[in-house]
Amino acid sequence: MVLRATIAGCGGYLPERRLSNDELAAQYGIETSDAWIRERTGICFRHIAAPEETASDMGAAAAREALAQAGVDASEVDAILVATSTPDSAFPATAVRIQAKIGATKGFAFDMAAACTGFVYGLGVADSLIRTGQARCVLVIGTEVYSRILDWTDRGTCVLFGDGAGAVLLRAEENGGTTADRGLLSCHLHSDGRFGDILHIEGGAGSTGGPGLLRMAGKEVFRHAVTKLAAVVDEALGANGLTHADIRWLVPHQANARIIDAMGRKLNLPSERVVVTVDKHANTSAASIPLALNEARRDGRIADGDLVVMEAIGGGLTWGAALARF
Repeated sequence: MVLRATIAGCGGYLPERRLSNDELAAQYGIETSDAWIRERTGICFRHIAAPEETASDMGAAAAREALAQAGVDASEVDAILVATSTPDSAFPATAVRIQAKIGATKGFAFDMAAACTGFVYGLGVADSLIRTGQARCVLVIGTEVYSRILDWTDRGTCVLFGDGAGAVLLRAEENGGTTADRGLLSCHLHSDGRFGDILHIEGGAGSTGGPGLLRMAGKEVFRHAVTKLAAVVDEALGANGLTHADIRWLVPHQANARIIDAMGRKLNLPSERVVVTVDKHANTSAASIPLALNEARRDGRIADGDLVVMEAIGGGLTWGAALARF
């Protein structure tokens, strides 16, 4: 028997304000249209945090929902890992803010900065903590307030992103350790700093220029995305002796409908087996996979026993994939 991290509960949170493409264009005076945005990105709406809402507020709401679905009290949580590019402050970490807000009274909490790949990185770290016996109950949260780092005059970026949070609760479970058993089978993480400037936020708390706005070379990011994501998914499958035919669901980072479609085709998956939320939420960065996972789990699409592949690419460049059996 081996220890494996199983996904015991999922949760999500989206701010109340929902902004359509037409409303965005009118409010910010951008030369664009609903048809232009839909055709190029698949995005119809995005949610925008209220002025008083923070990443920790949203992350705490998603965490509470994940705990409730799992039937676990916050006092049982050993670790809280938060993936965010928009923390409440440089320190203390957004994770410890969430720890306090949900009433988790033991263990440890910290943030991770891997941009849109942050949630997959979080799964990888949590999996290691559980496999080595350092924790038995771990919250992995992605929470983002990208509306506060966008240049609302830049049509190439401001139409793409939205705010939100998603969470999963991982619990240690003993099983046979085969690919047919429940839990995270493996996580595969990569980065290449040579491409850091094609998707980045200008400056930061320690920068000589101070904090800035998000900048992206869209065509370059797209070029890297499809090849690197296909390669890391194949890496994950190969590590477990599995093939494309074994995948029941693809839950991708919700960056762009074109990238999602391309990945589905490369994996020979019909569109009905790819979970898509980018049309409703836009790109919520580290929150996008757990939000999509939460939706598909709650509406019954992802059932017990299903093999799910999650993959993402983000600024850094960072990219990765995780395989999980529900």
